[in-house]
Amino acid sequence: MLLNELLGTEFPFIQGGMANIATGEFAAAVSNAGALGMIATGGWDGERVRREIRHARELTGKPFGVNLMLMSPYVEDIARILIEEQVQVVTTGAGNPGKYIPAWKEAGIKVLPVVAAAVLARRLERYGVDAFIAEGCESGGHIGEMNTMALVPQVVDAVGVPVVAAGGIADGRQLTAAFALGACGVQMGTCLLVSKECPIHPNYKQALLDAKDSDTLVTGRSSGAPVRVLKNKMARAYLRMERENLPLEKLEQLTLGSLRRAVQEGDVDGGSLMAGQVAGMLHEIRPLRRIFEELYSGYQARLDELVAQR
Repeated sequence: MLLNELLGTEFPFIQGGMANIATGEFAAAVSNAGALGMIATGGWDGERVRREIRHARELTGKPFGVNLMLMSPYVEDIARILIEEQVQVVTTGAGNPGKYIPAWKEAGIKVLPVVAAAVLARRLERYGVDAFIAEGCESGGHIGEMNTMALVPQVVDAVGVPVVAAGGIADGRQLTAAFALGACGVQMGTCLLVSKECPIHPNYKQALLDAKDSDTLVTGRSSGAPVRVLKNKMARAYLRMERENLPLEKLEQLTLGSLRRAVQEGDVDGGSLMAGQVAGMLHEIRPLRRIFEELYSGYQARLDELVAQR
């Protein structure tokens, strides 16, 4: 089963849950363009999430979902609100969603946990999840340790439900590879940051367009919370502080509010410019619909080339 058949979308694509970026308005724009838009709860409280869900519903009649960060202090309220608001799809990250899944499934919600290792997928399959999102460390933002090429086939082999590939996907060649690994579709984030509809500051978008293939790094490994971002003054300072074994409190002071500064204020020096390794492949700002169409047509063209080579 392809992802679009499972979700009722045109394309087998999910928009990644990007905190402070994936609002109800952006999720609706993604859904209207043919993929599954996702509202990212991030650090919002339950009532803010409820407002974003209702706003998205005003803007689209197509399926959309909500990404719930399980480390949120509001997780209990949000888990309940997702049922009250009759959300169609929930993806989860940063933890084990097992305690919430039975109630979500009873409410008819499709549940797709994000996993960074096959062991968690095996544990969660017994709850009746609809699919897994296997996210490799090429992704932007919070990451695991395995790359997509190694992770996806191991999750596919470990479970009996569909698997969505995430991490390092921005063109048709990578979509072809994801299908070859056994995925039913893909989740994307970084390449959508430079969409016309994405609400991030123009400075953030320009930093992505200027990025080269080696312009991301990972902070937070020392604290067990690795995050992939574009290289800038803040990220380099963070790595220096990690090498000096400074206390976690000092590191948190440096990053406090840094994502907001990047997204809303366009601070490309002191902000956290979360981005995956495909940032070096982004060269222009395009409408979401064009991104999706070119990604899928690129896959079809590459598939034809492979068949012709046989």
